[in-house]
Amino acid sequence: MQKINIGILTLSDRASSGVYEDKATSQIEKVLNSYIKNEIIYHRELIPDDYDLIIKKLLFLSDEKECDFIVTSGGTGPALRDVTPEATEAVCDKMMPGFGELMRMQSLKYVPTAILSRQTAGIRNKTFILNLPGNPKAILECLEPVFPAIPYCIDLIGGSYIEANEEVIKVFRPKK
Repeated sequence: MQKINIGILTLSDRASSGVYEDKATSQIEKVLNSYIKNEIIYHRELIPDDYDLIIKKLLFLSDEKECDFIVTSGGTGPALRDVTPEATEAVCDKMMPGFGELMRMQSLKYVPTAILSRQTAGIRNKTFILNLPGNPKAILECLEPVFPAIPYCIDLIGGSYIEANEEVIKVFRPKK
């Protein structure tokens, strides 16, 4: 099995300054460790909600660290400092809006304010980038419906082959 490079970019002014503990990063790792059988090399970044810095870190994770998959957490709401979707769009060659649409539909089952979330997804070269909300509880709620399509998307863009833990989650790949 191939090793998988995954970037986790957590955006939070308060967590990055030490005001409170970052719980999103560990929740993302917990979920992905249960979904993926491959050995995962994580590249973690915890930064404030700053447009230019988000772009810089997304470029670093995709172009220098050659991550197959980057998950962002936070900065997807309507607040003035929430700029993760804009930074994601700035670095991507192609946008994949269906991922955000499905995550919002799923989240609406839990909270009526899910409609305020602007998470999206996109592709930069051979890297798939997915925006998740910052709330640790919402991370699983959003990853679960979209993950079945992520390994095949990464296949299509030339990334590493992700082996899913089929006892936990079923992924889709066309039959050969």
